[in-house]
Amino acid sequence: MNTIALPKNGADTAAAPARPLATPRAATSEAPWVRRLLIGVALAFLTLFLFVPLVAVFFEAFKKGWDVYLAAIIEPDARSAIGLTLTAAAISVPLNLVFGISAAWAIAKFDFRGKNLLLTLIDLPFSVSPVIAGLIYVLVFGLQGWFGGWLQEHDLKVIFAVPGIVLATVFITFPFVARELIPLMQAQGQEQEEAARVLGASGWQMFWRVTLPNVKWALLYGVILCNARAMGEFGAVSVVSGHIRGQTNTMPLHIEILYNEYQFAAAFAVASLLALLALVTLGLKHFIEQRVKDQKRSVGDRAE
Repeated sequence: MNTIALPKNGADTAAAPARPLATPRAATSEAPWVRRLLIGVALAFLTLFLFVPLVAVFFEAFKKGWDVYLAAIIEPDARSAIGLTLTAAAISVPLNLVFGISAAWAIAKFDFRGKNLLLTLIDLPFSVSPVIAGLIYVLVFGLQGWFGGWLQEHDLKVIFAVPGIVLATVFITFPFVARELIPLMQAQGQEQEEAARVLGASGWQMFWRVTLPNVKWALLYGVILCNARAMGEFGAVSVVSGHIRGQTNTMPLHIEILYNEYQFAAAFAVASLLALLALVTLGLKHFIEQRVKDQKRSVGDRAE
C-alpha cells in the first residue's frame, strides 16, 4: 500500500506562486490601429461634407471682393428676404416658446386623458415632410381650400403672403422647445412645486420662482434650435410663399432664385449669412449643452 509522505511542520512546503489575475478586457477596447482608422474616417467625412462646403461658401461669397459682397447684401430684394426671415422667426419663436412651456408643464406635472396623443402630435413635424406641411396649408387656406372663399370675401390673404409663411414656420419648429423641456421636467418631479404650494405660493409664483429657474438652460437651448430652424426652413415656406421677389421670399428662397439665375456671388453672399448664423448657433448650442448636462446631473443627484 502506497503511503503519502507529509511535510514535517510545513517546512518542506513551498509557497505556490500566486497566478496574476487576468485583466478583464473592456467591451469597447480595440487595437490602436482600429481606433485611428475610425477617427480618420470620421474626420474625413466631416472634412468632405461639412468643412469643405462651409469654406467654399465664404470663399465664393468674397471671391469678387468686399464691394460685390456688400452690394448683394444691401440689394432691395435681399434686404426684403432678410427682413421677412427675421419677422417669421420673431413671430414663430415666441409662439413656440409659449406652446412648449405649456405643453411640457402639462405633460410633466399632470395626468390627463389624451396625454399620449399630445406627445405624438408634438413629434408630428419630425415625421411629416415640410413640403407636405406646406401643401396642407394650401389645402386649408388656399383659394380653392376649405376657408379660401371666406378669406377672399373678407379680403384676407394667407397663402402667398406673410401669414402663410409664419404658419408654416410655426408648424415646422414647434417641437423643439417642448421636446427639450419635457424630459427635464419629468426628471425633476413635483417635490419642489409641492413644497412651494405648502408654503403658500400661487401658481404663477411657483412657475416664475421654482419651475422656470430649474429649466432655464434647457429652455434657452430649445429656443436656439427653434430659431435656427425657423431661419433656415425651405420646404414648407417654399410651398406657401409663391416666390414673389421682394415680398414673400425668405433668405433660403432668395438664395435659390439667385443661384438659378447664375448670380453666384450674390447667392453665396446671402448664403454666408445663414452659414454665419449656423456657426453662432453651434457655439451657443455647445455652451448651453454643457449647462443642460450639469442641470440634469444635479437633478439626478438630488433624486438619488
